[in-house]
Amino acid sequence: MIGAILLTVAIVVFLVIFDWNWFRGPLGRFASARLNREVVITGDLRVHPWSLSPKAEALGVRIAQPDWAAKADPKGSPAGVPMAQVGRIAVQIKLLPLLKGDVILPLLAVDRPNLRLLREASGRANWTFGDPNAPRKPLKLPAIQHFIINDGQLRYEDQQRDVVFVGTVSSNEHAGGDGRGRFVLEGKGQLNRAPFTALVTGGPLLNISPNRPYPFDARVDAGSTHVTAKGDITKPFNLGLFETQLTVSGSDLNRLYALTGLALPNTPPYRISGHLTRKGERFDFNKLNGRVGDSDVSGDLFVLMGRERPYLEADLKSRRLDFDDLGSLVGAAPATGRGETASPGQKVEAAQRDATRRLLPDATLQVERVKAMDAKVRYRALAVNAPNLPLKKVRLDLTLDKGVLTMDPLAFTFSRGDLAGKVRLDANPKVPRTDLDMRLTNAKLEDFIPIQSGGKPAIEGGVMARAKLTGYGNSVHRAASSANGQVTVVSPRGEIRQAFAELLGVNASKGLILLLSKDNRETSVRCAVADFSVKGGIMTANQIVADTGVVLAKGKGTVDLQTERLDLKIEGDSKKPRLVRLFIPITIRGPFMTPKVGLDAGGAVAQGGLAAALGSLVSPLAAILPFVTGGEAKDADCASLVAEARRDGAPVKVAQTTPAKPKKK
Repeated sequence: MIGAILLTVAIVVFLVIFDWNWFRGPLGRFASARLNREVVITGDLRVHPWSLSPKAEALGVRIAQPDWAAKADPKGSPAGVPMAQVGRIAVQIKLLPLLKGDVILPLLAVDRPNLRLLREASGRANWTFGDPNAPRKPLKLPAIQHFIINDGQLRYEDQQRDVVFVGTVSSNEHAGGDGRGRFVLEGKGQLNRAPFTALVTGGPLLNISPNRPYPFDARVDAGSTHVTAKGDITKPFNLGLFETQLTVSGSDLNRLYALTGLALPNTPPYRISGHLTRKGERFDFNKLNGRVGDSDVSGDLFVLMGRERPYLEADLKSRRLDFDDLGSLVGAAPATGRGETASPGQKVEAAQRDATRRLLPDATLQVERVKAMDAKVRYRALAVNAPNLPLKKVRLDLTLDKGVLTMDPLAFTFSRGDLAGKVRLDANPKVPRTDLDMRLTNAKLEDFIPIQSGGKPAIEGGVMARAKLTGYGNSVHRAASSANGQVTVVSPRGEIRQAFAELLGVNASKGLILLLSKDNRETSVRCAVADFSVKGGIMTANQIVADTGVVLAKGKGTVDLQTERLDLKIEGDSKKPRLVRLFIPITIRGPFMTPKVGLDAGGAVAQGGLAAALGSLVSPLAAILPFVTGGEAKDADCASLVAEARRDGAPVKVAQTTPAKPKKK
């Protein structure tokens, strides 16, 4: 009995005088083996075991970079600088809940941590411990009842996303207005040289339970991007299980890449809200609604992480789409002077476009981002605001797989007719390749041409077209500048105001045109065909023919997609005897945005009025020339011309053609 008492006393005395620093070396070596990098405790190791909530403290903890990061010598993180240096780590654990499998920490305190986190362009990260090829799992912390970070310093460099953050992190509990403490986690600094702040607040940590959801509020401001969230962590602090009502706003969705790793398109300013749920590596954003530019948007989407590339799938729609907002997907800036919503970058692009009179956008495709994720998106616009275009609906199915973006179909529904087809962009080659195949079917010329005085269209009739082009470049303009393919537009039959038909090739005074425009007599358009071959960005006319009841007009020339200039000539010849014949070739020259109509006749005829009238007709037609494709037809016979265009892919039905008159022997 006396021996047992003496042994107990000896053990107690030993534990009291025991120097826990003897364990610094073994503990450091154990941690080094588990983390695959050197871990050293340079200060004291203190343990307070006599409690149902024992406590341990380690002072002067240093965690080295992994070998590859130390050799990489990344910018701002010179070789030899550790991944982490911590002044003090204190942790306390409850023993009784451990018997039920619950881990509860009454205290976790970290003093003066200094972290340098690095992810290479390949995706390798210095905060990944153990097997780098093992499946990534969300951060999971035990329930912490008092969580303190004092004077934290953080540098985060993500070469994969081209992101650098330098700032501070701190956390503690603050007294609330109701006398109850609230947990507060704060971060601030600079993200890619733009101001960054993050504030997360939650309920009191003291009574936290692993089996009860933990409420939180969060706000993140990164430059022009703002995120607010209000939700619950389902099992504190398993960050792989939470749900929240989320609102995101900013100047451009593309800027969310730094925060999310998702390659979203360039857009005008936006504000979107919805219910976000995370279950492991899946994020569901349901019942989202808001505005992008001047368009509303709603629907559902989900994102799968933890893969070689993130995967996004979405089903979205707009009750009313502003057409300028759709153009932003390919780098086109909204029109100026109409109160359009635009980001600062789009305003700069619009100013450059207006200064250079450029139509095709030249915004550079972010190739690496396109290759960094996969996606499948279904989008429908039920109504469209498109001034000067009879556009009613838009339909788009998009897939992005291993750097290949496909839009099939890309479809526009007009008040009469459809423009639909497929666009495929391969971002994998050194110079991206774009293949385009679009068809215009069952459309009407009068829907695209402004109505002149008198309230009646100058030209009426069906119009069909096709474009089949292949181009190389990392913008729409550069791809068009190198395009090869075919372009055709066909009007198999229709009517034209006879006054305009009679004056094809003639330049008269403005007063004469106004006088003639009051004459609503019409003549038939037996057929009209514009047929182009495209090589190296130059559209060369194989055939331009307009056969009317009174005049046969033929044309030739080029359309330069690189310089965006027209150089066309049209010559007309009367089919009927006339007292005065002034059929002089018409020229259509100049930039796409402002083509000029003139005469190839010197000063023989006064210029002005007819040029202005015809210019109002030419501009809309010039806008649709890129959507047509060429054929080999040379015969002036309408039936042959239209049949040849149909064989080359123009969507013309046999019933739409007008039989030609028999040729005279």
